[in-house]
Amino acid sequence: QAQLVESGGGLVQPGGSLRLSCTGSGIRFSDYRLGWYRQAPGKQRELVAVATSGGVIDYASSVKGRFTISRDDAKNMIYLQIMNLKLEDTAVYYCAAKRSGNQEYPYWGQGTQVTVFS
Repeated sequence: QAQLVESGGGLVQPGGSLRLSCTGSGIRFSDYRLGWYRQAPGKQRELVAVATSGGVIDYASSVKGRFTISRDDAKNMIYLQIMNLKLEDTAVYYCAAKRSGNQEYPYWGQGTQVTVFS
């Protein structure tokens, strides 16, 4: 059974940085499109970054230039480097995986909390 586990969240002041990690088991990341989502209190879950198995990377406009997604398929890991954190980045961050032909992401982690406070 596939399992994704995030880590690396925490409390940080505006302008700070964090590196989130997600490790997978039960699936081979090299076969999957991998994404990072976040959900802020009272808001819908949003996709912030995606990295396809073919090497295509894309970001939500709100995070472009500050967030960097990377993947290490040999280790079955994905990462999200977050720079210049803003108050509005406060959210639970989730990693997710799906095969390229699927519309929905069937595999999700439990989430890691990122809180930006001033």
